[in-house]
Amino acid sequence: MPPMDLRAEIREFLSSRRARITPEQAGLPAYGGNRRVKGLRREEVAMLAGVSVDYYVRMERGSLAGASEGVLDALAIALQLDDAERDHLYDLARESGSSPRRRRAKQGTVRPAIQQVVDAIGDAPAWVRNGRHDILAMNPLARALYAPVLADPRRPANTTRFIYLHPEAARELFVDYDAVARDAAAMLRLEAGRNPHDKALIALVGELSTCSELFRQRWASQDVRYHRSGRKRLRHPVVGQLDLDFEDLEFPSEPGLHLNVYTAPAGSPTSDALKLLASWVATQAATEATSAKDS
Repeated sequence: MPPMDLRAEIREFLSSRRARITPEQAGLPAYGGNRRVKGLRREEVAMLAGVSVDYYVRMERGSLAGASEGVLDALAIALQLDDAERDHLYDLARESGSSPRRRRAKQGTVRPAIQQVVDAIGDAPAWVRNGRHDILAMNPLARALYAPVLADPRRPANTTRFIYLHPEAARELFVDYDAVARDAAAMLRLEAGRNPHDKALIALVGELSTCSELFRQRWASQDVRYHRSGRKRLRHPVVGQLDLDFEDLEFPSEPGLHLNVYTAPAGSPTSDALKLLASWVATQAATEATSAKDS
């Protein structure tokens, strides 16, 4: 796969953020009824950011090299960027400021101590992923919960590949499939801003773009998103629907690795369902152990 075109990424990101803001939303008077552009004009963004029109045009054409922190902050305010979008802008500026940096490749495995941490979480599904959404470690409850994702023999299993390339199974697993698909693409684009030279990431984006029209649409939106906590609703063939709270925790010792843990309030139907799932997992493991011993 060819490397990502950083100038095109910058151009499309800035123009898409500009297009979504109306003059009224920016606190500007909207003169005339026939605006030829969707959203703000370039000169309006330049005025709001306190830079010359020529300078902003140069930035939107893909040149963020040399932009100061103050200029980037002003641009983020003018374009009303959220935290994820602001960080994405900074990532793009940093990557365009010098020759491509060689970042440490994202791990395809985890240290034994990290697997021990995951296994020690006995009452909640827990798993470790990297920025490409490869699943690198899981505890038994997570394996049971995400069995449809693991049905694909390719390893490491990848949740975004499952969402877009196995949409029927994904729609059955994820109650809110459309939101899950939107978030997965937005998270992947955020990672692409951090690591535009990651060959495995480039290959994944290329595969998804080639095979999924929905992914192409989501990717073209230029949306970026953090997915640090929230609610996820899943269907399981044994215990039914689960309304889970999730937390996404980063490992300070392993930059780029995230621990995902699903929980439910004590006494809730989902908490009871998780206990039933844990019992089912233990029964399955005992049955398999007995079969292995008899053979």
